[in-house]
Amino acid sequence: PFEGNLFGQACSLNFTAGTLLWPIVFIMTDTVNEYYGQRGVRFISWLAVGLILYGFVFAFAAIHLAPASWWTGAAQSQGVPDLQAAFAAIFGQGLWTIGGSVVAFLIGQLVDVSVFHRIRLSTGPRHVWLRATGSTAISQLLDSFIVLYIAFVLGPQRWPIDLFLAVGTLNYIYKMSAAVALIPLLYLARGVIHGYLGRDQAEQRTGEDLHQRVAGRERRSAVAAAAAEHHEAGHRDVVVPRDRPAALAAVRPRRDHRLLRGQPHDAHVEEAA
Repeated sequence: PFEGNLFGQACSLNFTAGTLLWPIVFIMTDTVNEYYGQRGVRFISWLAVGLILYGFVFAFAAIHLAPASWWTGAAQSQGVPDLQAAFAAIFGQGLWTIGGSVVAFLIGQLVDVSVFHRIRLSTGPRHVWLRATGSTAISQLLDSFIVLYIAFVLGPQRWPIDLFLAVGTLNYIYKMSAAVALIPLLYLARGVIHGYLGRDQAEQRTGEDLHQRVAGRERRSAVAAAAAEHHEAGHRDVVVPRDRPAALAAVRPRRDHRLLRGQPHDAHVEEAA
């Protein structure tokens, strides 16, 4: 159904199999994001990458192991004359897919958590749907095309660019449609967690990371302001009154203030001619 033409490619609702699992990732990532913040999402992201690489290493090793004598022709009755060649072809292609998945997943997750919390800093604890779909819209745009480019354009199949764009666009449309459709489940998961933890503890947990982020932003602003003040204080104090005692009296408080902060006292007075 829904036959059409996209980037010069005749296409229908055909997706890569990996996108079918994505709705689960959407719910889990945004739930962890909500209750455990950036640290929690980064932890599970690196853990997932480690597990993917673990499978990658063993698939690569299995391809290059010498097969048993009976293994090569074990599936001849099923129409597979050389099972080792078929095994290497399937998992060899999978190595490019795994590599693309690792890179795309990691970039997508890091972008997602960053955008999620930027929106949350602007909206506060309200509008869960906005930060969930907003972060997904940006992160999955990157994820959908990076994985395909590495796995199928750089990989052995050498897809043409128009096919790459067509499949990537369909995958992205599916992911965004699923993200919008799953918003009620996101609120349901939030309600279950609030019911399990109790409203006060749940709100405290969701607010902790927000408070930390706000405090961190305030600290960075304070450091930047202090650095600007220090830079300004390092310039010469130019005082123009002809009355030298009055000029010295005007400069002394600023000099004393710098000395209290441990800054060099290099200010001097220039008299107007």
